[in-house]
Amino acid sequence: MKLFDGGRAPNPRRVRVFLAEKGIAVPLVPIDMGALEHKGQAVRSRNPLQRLPVLELDDGTVITESVAICRYFEELHPEPALFGRGALGKAQVEMWQRRMEFNLLSSVTQAFRHIHPAMKDWEIPQIPEWGEANKPKAVEFLKLLDGELANREFAAGDDYSIADITGLIAIDFMKPARIKVPEECTNVLRWHQAISSRPSAAA
Repeated sequence: MKLFDGGRAPNPRRVRVFLAEKGIAVPLVPIDMGALEHKGQAVRSRNPLQRLPVLELDDGTVITESVAICRYFEELHPEPALFGRGALGKAQVEMWQRRMEFNLLSSVTQAFRHIHPAMKDWEIPQIPEWGEANKPKAVEFLKLLDGELANREFAAGDDYSIADITGLIAIDFMKPARIKVPEECTNVLRWHQAISSRPSAAA
């Protein structure tokens, strides 16, 4: 088994944080995305979308997409449960995971890819207006999230989950996307500080 890893990019990091929370060690194959190595044969032959991370199992089976890879490891190593417990708990984690992904991480990613000068050869066409349009979307979601976090410790309830991991990755990615968490979002800031302090956040 080996994990083709993209370093500081959000989705590869999301898997590494998940694995760290589980205490699972998987051999990494570093891929230099800055040098466009993810477009090379090693990745392209395993994932025609040329995206990371890519998990290759011992029998050659390939799993791509960060949440799919995390689900695979959740089934193999159910504790600690990072996708929730029971019907309601799993539904709540799924709900907040998707909200974090579609309303926060996606907006931050679009802002970064369409505005940052380093992405001009990656995002073709790069549309700065679209990048700018996504910044307030991320901020509006953070305001909604702030109200939710007034009543609980973690994104989907009382337990840390993949929804928190996605939120951590998204907020950390706001810095290169040049988006700031509003100062009035004190619950978001408290939550982000807490999950950033977990050892897994350094993965």
